[in-house]
Amino acid sequence: MTTQLSDLETQLEQVRSVASGAIASADTLDALEQLRVKYLGKKGELSLVLRGMGKLDPGDRPRIGSLANEVKEALQQQLDDRRSALQAARIQAQIEAETLDVTMPGVYRPQGRVHPLNLTVDRAIDIFVSLGYTVATGPEIETDYYNFEALNTPADHPARDMQDTFYLPGGHLLRTHTSPVQIRYMEQHEPPVRIVAPGRVYRRDTVDATHAAVFHQIEILAVDKGLTFTDLKGTIQVFLRRMFGADLPVRFRPSYFPFTEPSAEVDVQWQGKWLEVLGCGTVDPNVLKAVGYDPEIYTGFAAGFGVERFAMVLHELDDIRRVYGSDLRFLKQI
Repeated sequence: MTTQLSDLETQLEQVRSVASGAIASADTLDALEQLRVKYLGKKGELSLVLRGMGKLDPGDRPRIGSLANEVKEALQQQLDDRRSALQAARIQAQIEAETLDVTMPGVYRPQGRVHPLNLTVDRAIDIFVSLGYTVATGPEIETDYYNFEALNTPADHPARDMQDTFYLPGGHLLRTHTSPVQIRYMEQHEPPVRIVAPGRVYRRDTVDATHAAVFHQIEILAVDKGLTFTDLKGTIQVFLRRMFGADLPVRFRPSYFPFTEPSAEVDVQWQGKWLEVLGCGTVDPNVLKAVGYDPEIYTGFAAGFGVERFAMVLHELDDIRRVYGSDLRFLKQI
């Protein structure tokens, strides 16, 4: 055996021994990959040893080639086995770390509640939907036409003073009621019409126990052949009985709105006194004309109320501002 052959065999066995020990002690997949590159890569130690084959006699080269393949296959198998073991250990550690101990006390999270305003809106809408009304919505930023003009309230009309609002650039404003939804809906639909329109509205009211500059409103509109004030009164009475109970005292008072004629205010008994909660009336013919309806054929009625006022009656609140304060001590009582 030539000296060169003996040296190469010794070097190959040394590579096998050192690499085998390093692989067995590797504790991460990254470290294992580094060992693979170090010993079996193109520039690894096994390749460096094989470079000496060029100095061997041609008859000795097959022997070194066979030994080198044996060392490479052995190390590769050891690498695969160690990789599988490390992967299994990592999965097991993850499983143990993420295991849920069902015997441990749970983390307490306070249960949420529906806000009193949302409760009131949902309750009112459910009643009107059961009466055959469809929910309709519209933009909170409106034009003067939809908020006033189409509702029989021209620019010089004194009724505008009752609904002074917040004006925006470009002739727009924050709507003072959800009545513009009625106009927009009628423009797109032919009679018969029965809609309920909930939404947020804005007025320059002085904030006190029963008023707010930003509040919520629900309006209804019905247009068909032969509708009268009697139909309106019956609808309101059915609604109020379902909302508050049959024993709640209710009264209708003559009033004025530019978009209904005749008109009325509806009061309910609240904390020993009458509280105005709703306005209503039969639709003015000018409003029907504005949307292309023939007032000689169709009539209708409309009504609107502040959600906050209804919430005050339902939950016996003494101040409308309580529903905006986000005080959990108050909200938990609802």
